[in-house]
Amino acid sequence: MSSMVVFEVPQEVLDSARMTPAQLKIELAASLYAQGRLSSGKARELAEISLWEFRHLLAARQIPVHYDMDDLQDDLATLKDLGQP
Repeated sequence: MSSMVVFEVPQEVLDSARMTPAQLKIELAASLYAQGRLSSGKARELAEISLWEFRHLLAARQIPVHYDMDDLQDDLATLKDLGQP
Protein backbone atom coordinates (compact mmCIF):
# COMPACT_ATOMS: atom_id res chain seq x y z
CA MET A 1 0.00 0.00 0.00
CA SER A 2 1.45 3.34 -0.97
CA SER A 3 1.23 6.34 1.30
CA MET A 4 0.30 9.86 0.32
CA VAL A 5 1.93 13.14 1.18
CA VAL A 6 -0.35 16.14 1.29
CA PHE A 7 1.14 19.31 -0.14
CA GLU A 8 -0.81 22.46 0.59
CA VAL A 9 -0.75 25.36 -1.82
CA PRO A 10 -2.54 28.55 -0.85
CA GLN A 11 -5.42 29.37 -3.18
CA GLU A 12 -3.93 32.84 -3.66
CA VAL A 13 -0.82 31.25 -5.18
CA LEU A 14 -2.90 29.19 -7.59
CA ASP A 15 -4.96 32.26 -8.42
CA SER A 16 -1.83 34.34 -9.06
CA ALA A 17 -0.43 31.62 -11.32
CA ARG A 18 -3.85 31.22 -12.96
CA MET A 19 -3.62 27.47 -12.43
CA THR A 20 -5.75 24.67 -11.09
CA PRO A 21 -4.30 22.02 -8.76
CA ALA A 22 -4.32 19.58 -11.70
CA GLN A 23 -2.32 22.02 -13.84
CA LEU A 24 0.18 22.52 -11.02
CA LYS A 25 0.71 18.75 -10.80
CA ILE A 26 1.39 18.61 -14.53
CA GLU A 27 3.88 21.49 -14.30
CA LEU A 28 5.68 19.84 -11.39
CA ALA A 29 5.77 16.48 -13.15
CA ALA A 30 7.15 17.96 -16.39
CA SER A 31 9.78 19.95 -14.52
CA LEU A 32 10.96 16.98 -12.44
CA TYR A 33 11.10 14.80 -15.55
CA ALA A 34 13.08 17.43 -17.48
CA GLN A 35 15.56 17.59 -14.59
CA GLY A 36 15.97 13.81 -14.65
CA ARG A 37 14.52 13.47 -11.18
CA LEU A 38 11.49 11.38 -12.23
CA SER A 39 11.03 8.67 -14.82
CA SER A 40 8.30 9.16 -17.40
CA GLY A 41 6.16 6.60 -15.59
CA LYS A 42 6.42 8.33 -12.24
CA ALA A 43 6.02 11.79 -13.76
CA ARG A 44 2.90 10.67 -15.58
CA GLU A 45 1.62 9.18 -12.35
CA LEU A 46 2.18 12.48 -10.53
CA ALA A 47 0.47 14.41 -13.33
CA GLU A 48 -2.41 11.91 -13.32
CA ILE A 49 -2.43 11.67 -17.10
CA SER A 50 -1.83 8.79 -19.48
CA LEU A 51 1.65 8.00 -20.77
CA TRP A 52 0.44 9.00 -24.25
CA GLU A 53 -0.70 12.41 -22.94
CA PHE A 54 2.56 12.87 -21.04
CA ARG A 55 4.63 12.11 -24.15
CA HIS A 56 2.59 14.65 -26.12
CA LEU A 57 3.20 17.20 -23.37
CA LEU A 58 6.96 16.56 -23.55
CA ALA A 59 6.94 16.92 -27.32
CA ALA A 60 4.92 20.14 -27.19
CA ARG A 61 7.41 21.60 -24.73
CA GLN A 62 10.43 20.22 -26.59
CA ILE A 63 11.55 18.27 -23.52
CA PRO A 64 13.79 15.43 -24.73
CA VAL A 65 12.88 11.87 -23.85
CA HIS A 66 15.39 10.19 -21.57
CA TYR A 67 16.73 7.29 -23.61
CA ASP A 68 20.40 6.39 -23.36
CA MET A 69 22.71 3.70 -24.73
CA ASP A 70 21.81 1.31 -21.89
CA ASP A 71 18.12 1.61 -22.83
CA LEU A 72 19.00 0.94 -26.48
CA GLN A 73 21.06 -2.13 -25.58
CA ASP A 74 18.22 -3.46 -23.42
CA ASP A 75 15.74 -2.96 -26.26
CA LEU A 76 18.04 -4.66 -28.76
CA ALA A 77 18.51 -7.61 -26.39
CA THR A 78 14.76 -7.91 -25.97
CA LEU A 79 14.24 -7.91 -29.73
CA LYS A 80 16.91 -10.57 -30.10
CA ASP A 81 15.23 -12.71 -27.43
CA LEU A 82 11.95 -12.33 -29.30
CA GLY A 83 13.58 -13.58 -32.48
CA GLN A 84 13.63 -10.23 -34.29
CA PRO A 85 16.59 -9.45 -36.57
